[in-house]
Amino acid sequence: MKHDEAGAAPDPVDVRIGARLAELRGEHGWSLGELAERSGISRSTLSRTERAETSPTASLLNRLCAVYGRTMSQLLSEVEAEPQPVVRAAEQPVWEDRASGFVRRSVSPPHGGLRGELVEGRLVAGADLAYDRPPVPGLEQHIWVLAGALAVTAEDVEHHLVRGDCLRLRVWGPTRFRCPGPEDARYVLAVVRP
Repeated sequence: MKHDEAGAAPDPVDVRIGARLAELRGEHGWSLGELAERSGISRSTLSRTERAETSPTASLLNRLCAVYGRTMSQLLSEVEAEPQPVVRAAEQPVWEDRASGFVRRSVSPPHGGLRGELVEGRLVAGADLAYDRPPVPGLEQHIWVLAGALAVTAEDVEHHLVRGDCLRLRVWGPTRFRCPGPEDARYVLAVVRP
């Protein structure tokens, strides 16, 4: 297995994500070329992600989740151990997209059969995270800001949220999460699959 640019071993979570993505592609019987066509992601990027030669971005995972009909939490829960009814704070999976300044903590105990989940999101001041489509069309989201400010754009409408504000929406198209600063934003994202 290759190592990253700094010579360090690949992140174990990235390895498990890559392996699960390769499994999903195999379950659908798709070549890298077919998946590239369906997702709009280059074959080389898909290949490097499946082999954990690169850490996937939130945008890339979102596109793949859309192709596979999963939420990001579902995908991340599939690379974790057997589901438990309680997950302690220290054991909640944390995933970081260093390129965009986004940190995602899966708060809810993972369970593929349930429709709702809680996620803690953190965006550094100035971060701008865009998704070209929802992982599941019609996904219901509740975004509750715990600290800082957050600008959320959906259906070409930008909602400016500050501490304590909550936005509820169904996601059908592109969305954008932006932290205007000056401080980092911390929020709870409640997701309910249709």
